Amino acid sequence: MSKTVIQAENISKFYRLGTIGSGSLRRDLQSWWSSQVLRKEDPYADTHSTMPGQADHIWALRNVDFEIKEGESWGIIGANGAGKSTLLKILSRIVKPTSGIVRGRGKISSLLEVGTGFHPELTGRENIFISGHMLGMKKAEIIKKFDEIVEFSGVSAFLDTPVKRYSSGMYVRLAFAVAAHLEPDILIVDEVLAVGDAEFQKKCLGKMNDATRQNGRTLIFVSHNLQAVSNLCSKAIWLEKGHAKRNGDVKSVVNSYLSTMQTKLWKQEYLSLRQAPGNEYIRVLSVELVPHLEDPLGVIDIRTSITVKFKFYSSSPKANLSTDLLLYTISGECVFDIPSKPAIYNEGFIEGECTIPGNFLNDGAYYLSLYFVQDTSRELFDYQECLQFEVADYRPEINWYDKWWGYVRPNFPLLLKPVVADNSIIS
Repeated sequence: MSKTVIQAENISKFYRLGTIGSGSLRRDLQSWWSSQVLRKEDPYADTHSTMPGQADHIWALRNVDFEIKEGESWGIIGANGAGKSTLLKILSRIVKPTSGIVRGRGKISSLLEVGTGFHPELTGRENIFISGHMLGMKKAEIIKKFDEIVEFSGVSAFLDTPVKRYSSGMYVRLAFAVAAHLEPDILIVDEVLAVGDAEFQKKCLGKMNDATRQNGRTLIFVSHNLQAVSNLCSKAIWLEKGHAKRNGDVKSVVNSYLSTMQTKLWKQEYLSLRQAPGNEYIRVLSVELVPHLEDPLGVIDIRTSITVKFKFYSSSPKANLSTDLLLYTISGECVFDIPSKPAIYNEGFIEGECTIPGNFLNDGAYYLSLYFVQDTSRELFDYQECLQFEVADYRPEINWYDKWWGYVRPNFPLLLKPVVADNSIIS
């Protein structure tokens, strides 16, 4: 059975906003004596207040509990300001929690800011030794791994050039290359994928993946790239306004987080023609998006089929009608326009339905519009942006984490097969 390497109990962190210190030497000394020497609660910190509207303080974390076992990989997700970086700083022993206890076992290395210890006037070679030493590596260890670090960074041609002349991408590559070759028991990484090109991001993720799955190290990883978190981690914590909203299996935690973040306008329904949008020709009584999900609380991802249903009233007798279903990206680019076949309809109610198959749309945000036409040329009514939804990403066994190209992402078969070599071409 794996042993526990990090155990957090009721971790809370309180920050005062504005001034630092009380303005009184006597009170500051009493606070220091109580918190640092006697290990008691600061008598002047209002740590029991739960009023959210107070302007002079903020709870960055509040009563966070979790337990991490050896060899596990954990992702920490949440919106900006949720407390993710604060939690990492507490686990890295950079800051102390206001209350609660963190117990740790093993050597911890933190990569909270790429480029720690780099000096712009020194060369890449010199900065490798300085940064490595600051991150806890011994000189012999740096020398042993030097060639591997340089190869990983891809900046060997500029190794004896001062880093102030590096591009931002080269700087990041060298900085992460040093940190990536640490060998701690626990590796803590904060949002390194926000920098660097797609190829280098893939390299970084591969290195972290090897550290956990092949070398049995424990990983704590913060990123807004939820696909990377899902592929790299087995468990996750979702933080919201300093509270641990949920923790457990990474797929269920990420899906829960996505379901709250997705912009939804899945149904519009009207009880009378007078209320319904339209004009003297067309009135739309209902329009609905029905995702084909086993779990009604699940997340629409690229595999999910979606049915669009709508109902409208036509006031024109024996009109030659057709309806177009148009799908747009959130930025307004038209993905497709699907028309119905023109047909003669009497005055009355008409229902429509169309299914968008799974493995067709790329991940992203979309909206739908309905366009009603008579005689295939005369516009009757344009019901714009009547539904809105988001499609989440899904990439099993794929190590490409950058944005997938294109508006659509069909799962057409692309087959490869070996052929007998033509020796005359090879020679």
